[in-house]
Amino acid sequence: MIIKDRLDELNISMYRLSKECGVPQATISDICTGKAALEKCAAGTLYKIAKSLRLTVEEILESEMKEYRAPFETYKSNICHYVKDMGDVEFMIDVLEKDEIRKLYNRRWYPEALYLLAMIDYLSRENDVPMCTNYDDIRTHKLEKPIYPSSVLITSEVMKSEKPLREAEKEAIPEFKRFNIIESEVRNVV
Repeated sequence: MIIKDRLDELNISMYRLSKECGVPQATISDICTGKAALEKCAAGTLYKIAKSLRLTVEEILESEMKEYRAPFETYKSNICHYVKDMGDVEFMIDVLEKDEIRKLYNRRWYPEALYLLAMIDYLSRENDVPMCTNYDDIRTHKLEKPIYPSSVLITSEVMKSEKPLREAEKEAIPEFKRFNIIESEVRNVV
């Protein structure tokens, strides 16, 4: 378990972690012994533990739940927030150094892999940085069916019209549209 390993690595006791992050020691113990399922832990609890251990919540969840997969809308939102928080270039460096695109692709999480690749390609264009060629093989693929933002799908359904879908396609960022991901708002996050 990554939490126990990190405690050992940093030479920190569960008691000390509890005091540092403000999470009850019993909760930390239950998490470390498997009595508490991570997917049932409050996001705030995981965040506090992760921050104290200099990890991300994603690293903790991925290590414990190999197949944990957030809804795609949540994934997109998280990526956009990471870009905003880290800055374009730092985000690109982090993703490329960790080879996140390849990891997602190898797991067959194609929407996530292609979204992340589209984001890297978009940020490369925006920052006049050469595109990373490590993923040229993945760039030859696209999703079978377009993925639209949920807000566009809802609007289309309420209006009983495909007009919102067509408008979204026209406004889509080319790097995303190439993979059949209809995305136009990657900077407008709160």
